[in-house]
Amino acid sequence: MSGTLWLTGLSGAGKTTIARAVARRLAGRAGLRTEVLDGDELREHLSPGLGFTRADRDAHVTRVGYLARLLARNGVLVLVPVIAPYERARSAIRAEHAAEGTPYALAYVSTPVAECARRDVKGLYAAQAQGRIAHLTGVDDPYEPPADPDLDLDTTDIDTDEAAGRVIALLSERGML
Repeated sequence: MSGTLWLTGLSGAGKTTIARAVARRLAGRAGLRTEVLDGDELREHLSPGLGFTRADRDAHVTRVGYLARLLARNGVLVLVPVIAPYERARSAIRAEHAAEGTPYALAYVSTPVAECARRDVKGLYAAQAQGRIAHLTGVDDPYEPPADPDLDLDTTDIDTDEAAGRVIALLSERGML
């Protein structure tokens, strides 16, 4: 009853919202410890000083992957809503989990950039359009969609409860619950 579920996708796609909804729904299960490793919080506390170059993004993802693996191998179900824009870094995280026999699944929150920009929860898309920020993943910085995610969730037409239900079903199928 542990492992890592990584939720990748663009800013505003719904990764953190889904992860927190899953954690709330699982909170009452006896013997299940769950942790959400939020990408924004981790960038501030685990990776201060890193920018948004490819090397810095990969370093951040590597750190988060290590922390997730450490928690998961110690009996925690870890939900990781972190963009992780590059396939190579995501594949390395999966391989590291597999090498030590730690369960891992990848959910691609595939909400299109137009919908993410419409939501603009953090004001990033507006700031990028106004030239106040650069290197916004999926707009003026690359995002490599996963080739073969374990779950594909486009939150344009489904609500948080349905998305959380699909994640929980995946976790159950994988023996992580």
